Amino acid sequence: MTYDFAPLFRSTIGFDRLARLVDNAAQVPNTTSYPPYNIEKAAEDTYVLTMAVAGFGPDDIDVTAQDNTLSVAGRVAAAPKGEVLHRGIAARAFERRFALADHIVVESAELTHGLLHVGLKRVVPEALKPRRISISTAVQGPANDKQIEGNAQAA
Repeated sequence: MTYDFAPLFRSTIGFDRLARLVDNAAQVPNTTSYPPYNIEKAAEDTYVLTMAVAGFGPDDIDVTAQDNTLSVAGRVAAAPKGEVLHRGIAARAFERRFALADHIVVESAELTHGLLHVGLKRVVPEALKPRRISISTAVQGPANDKQIEGNAQAA
């Protein structure tokens, strides 16, 4: 099934990234489910990506964030020594890409017990946060002029 977003894009300006996301989502081939992963919302603006990467060490995994894309790639450098009678733990190379929303930054990456935990946080710049504008009142000129004239006559 294909969608035609041309009418939407004819009346919008500056949504190029949205157009690319829609195009990329439509063209994504059937991807494998290896390695399995979870995406959790830990707090209001904090997320954790957890990937099961059994058999990979810290030097075998590359985590890269660039242009609103998080890429996690794994390559095992050395094959196991000896004859493997059954391979139930897949140690094949992989690469997973995740589209990140604006202002999402990677805070940390930690490998523990065969699980890679990538900490993500939304950091909105101060210039883009809502701010309250104070309202001042203007002093009326004619009313103050009358008051000054009244004081001058009393003196």
